[in-house]
Amino acid sequence: MSVTHTHVLKDLKVQENEKKKTSSIISSHLKVILLRCSILHIYTAKGLRECAFVAAEKLRDLNKLDAKEHKGKTALLVAVTANQPEIVQDLLSLGADINACDVKGQTALHLAAQYGFPGVLQVILSGRLNVNLEARNFEGMTPLHCAAISHSVTAKALAAAELADVHLQAKANEKLSCVQMLLNAGASLLSQEIKSNKTLLHLAVKEGNIDLVRYLLQIPLPNMRDFVNMKAHGHTALHMAAGLHGSPHQEEILQLLLSRGADPSIRNLENDQPAHLLQSGHQGEQLKLMLKKRSASSRRRIVSLQDQD
Repeated sequence: MSVTHTHVLKDLKVQENEKKKTSSIISSHLKVILLRCSILHIYTAKGLRECAFVAAEKLRDLNKLDAKEHKGKTALLVAVTANQPEIVQDLLSLGADINACDVKGQTALHLAAQYGFPGVLQVILSGRLNVNLEARNFEGMTPLHCAAISHSVTAKALAAAELADVHLQAKANEKLSCVQMLLNAGASLLSQEIKSNKTLLHLAVKEGNIDLVRYLLQIPLPNMRDFVNMKAHGHTALHMAAGLHGSPHQEEILQLLLSRGADPSIRNLENDQPAHLLQSGHQGEQLKLMLKKRSASSRRRIVSLQDQD
């Protein structure tokens, strides 16, 4: 074997060793980064603020502050889910992405709204950050839609409770507060979820959520009549209220909608007016009479306006 050939083999061996060494170093660094990510998520979930802050600073310097755990959550999303407003504030101050989402497309706003955490929501909304109030999760819903659906779930549980449940009542109040905070921050009341085109009002009426319906219909909208008569796959909120058979709040919801301009003459895709969807029996007949009176009153008003013209 020639001297030149021997040198070539040695060089190749050296290069191979260097590659292995470099690969080992990179692997070690990645393990350290991943470990730090895991530690940050753990500290955050446990509410260990000081430890979480130190770990977050290190990861920020490595440009890994928004690294995700196995469920696709960044440390910020974990902090929101764990109801840790102070850690949320710390992470945002270090530059965490406010609009990052998990594997379901849920942002920090979606999660805070869904779980009913007004303290966390306040931190996010008061930070004057470029937070997307109209972000859609993979179900096509905004944070406001999530807040409404979550409030309805708690309201139903509260209504089903045999005894007064202080915890459930407090949770319902917190979730309603989240709806109010999002609207006050500028979330659109007219926004429709993508799958069925329901607005916040449709979602509330469909579940017989009287507290949320009352709140929404008290908001001073210049185009309230248009809002109340918006359609979701052909159904107005009045159609949905007519379908609340057996709900103790059906009559009040119908009255509230009518008082805010709901039109009982509008037909859905099956050519049904709300009166056609009412239950049979005495109560249904009484409600049908109420709708017919309002419909007749509306027709007289239209004729009167036409005569004035």
